[in-house]
Amino acid sequence: MAARSIASLSLGFGLVSIPVKLYSATESSGTVRFNLLARDGSRVKQQYVSEKDPSTVVPRSEMVKGYEFEKDRYVLFTPDELKAVEESASHAIEIVSFIPEKAVDPIYYDKAYFLAPDKRGAKSYSLLRAAMQQSGRCALAKWAWKGKQYVVQVRAAEDGLVLQQLLYADEVRSLKELEIEQVAPSDAEVKLALQLIDQIAQDSYDPTQYVDEEKQRILAAIDAKIAGKQVVAAEARESESGGQIIDLTEMLRASLARGGQRAAAGKPTEKVTPLASKERKGVKRATSKPPEVAAPARARSRK
Repeated sequence: MAARSIASLSLGFGLVSIPVKLYSATESSGTVRFNLLARDGSRVKQQYVSEKDPSTVVPRSEMVKGYEFEKDRYVLFTPDELKAVEESASHAIEIVSFIPEKAVDPIYYDKAYFLAPDKRGAKSYSLLRAAMQQSGRCALAKWAWKGKQYVVQVRAAEDGLVLQQLLYADEVRSLKELEIEQVAPSDAEVKLALQLIDQIAQDSYDPTQYVDEEKQRILAAIDAKIAGKQVVAAEARESESGGQIIDLTEMLRASLARGGQRAAAGKPTEKVTPLASKERKGVKRATSKPPEVAAPARARSRK
């Protein structure tokens, strides 16, 4: 299925206005969702009741929004009043500066989107992308979207432009709040740690090498239930070390030795098999003679 754009926008670059289309860069299909049911298998529904009279159900049409400025004291807002103070969505992404690509700490990253050129925007789009790639810089811009103004980063990727919503400073906590104790390691410990890093170092990150193992276990349990089997709790895995190593230096040496033994045996680095790119929609019911092995994990049709 072809990707569907969320909105048509313009990316302001000096006096140049680049027409672009906005696409979501991520999918939220990773979580296995369960429905809440009664014991008899029927669906349950959520209702809001008055705190003063729990027997009275309050319909949504009679609800208002309020801000608690003191304990149990609220100022109320009507939908029209909220609409008046909220910033309306803007179709313009206004670039305010260009900064080095690595200047933004990833801790400030929020939701990511893709930008693609709209009609008659391909040339100016390609120009901005090429200029950012050659300069080694990304753009900072302001953008109003869904009742909130964002500071966003626009960066050049291999195949296009990425728009990254950024968190504000007051939305990110500081590590200083944790008052972490600083303990200086010895030179020997640092040397061993660097050897361990070199032993398992890779030059790049390949996301296809990893899969949500917890999700696969849940899907396997769902398949077992459909096949009429009982779900059995997995046994806790014991530590490979076999004994407790208290000394940090000895622990690092043991880690290096284990890595060396695996390399000598010719064993490749452990890799998990990625899930199929497309989720299967249906689930076949169990036959009269179900297989003895556990059913493979399959994705369920979305409710």
